[in-house]
Amino acid sequence: MKITWFGHSAFRLEFGSSVVMIDPFLTGNPTFGGDAEKASAGATHVLLTHGHGDHIGDTVAICKRTGAKLVTNYDLAMYLARQGVEKLDPMNTGGTTDQGEFSVSLTIAFHSSSEIDANGVSQCLGLPNGIVVTPKDTAEPVVYHMGDTDVFSDMALIDELYRPAVAMVPVGDRFTMGPRSAALALKRFLPSVRTAIPCHYATFGLLLPDASGFVAAMDGANARVLVPEKGVAFTP
Repeated sequence: MKITWFGHSAFRLEFGSSVVMIDPFLTGNPTFGGDAEKASAGATHVLLTHGHGDHIGDTVAICKRTGAKLVTNYDLAMYLARQGVEKLDPMNTGGTTDQGEFSVSLTIAFHSSSEIDANGVSQCLGLPNGIVVTPKDTAEPVVYHMGDTDVFSDMALIDELYRPAVAMVPVGDRFTMGPRSAALALKRFLPSVRTAIPCHYATFGLLLPDASGFVAAMDGANARVLVPEKGVAFTP
């Protein structure tokens, strides 16, 4: 598997013939600075954790351009269908869907999920989720993208159910976990994780400017922290 981070919570996973975009906030992402079409070229799937604009991002454009299938919670899927997304696989918290070379499971996350429409009205877009990607090729790692969330003790059940080897961990504080709680989540509740990738930081001034606090807080953890270079693919 190759993983590419595009800043914030946007990732690309490549394994087998699958190209999976998660929370593809590219256009308008001040930490991205690349070419959105190139970053999402060949996408087969788009997975969304929740309905905030900095996670929906380029979803509609990517799905229209590449024919990628959108996999997300039912409410958000129906909202984006009205914007022109045609290939949908709606689901909800606790469910697992078969995507050919892999399955997608939606876990709980503690956050919010809404969008302000053109009339200034807040539209509820379902519950926020974490996402577990489980490749059918057992040589590939199980990936847990936590979405936007606080730490919660039922992360231990996620570990027991799915045994994720790789975790994308929000560490920017204010809207998600900060470094201390993110490190606690991994150390106490997610012993299967071997590679922890910090995200959701440095995008905006309200977030922590770097992942150094998380790196320090992970001292002594079983998992290694991998702070990737934006736009550069790596193997976890």
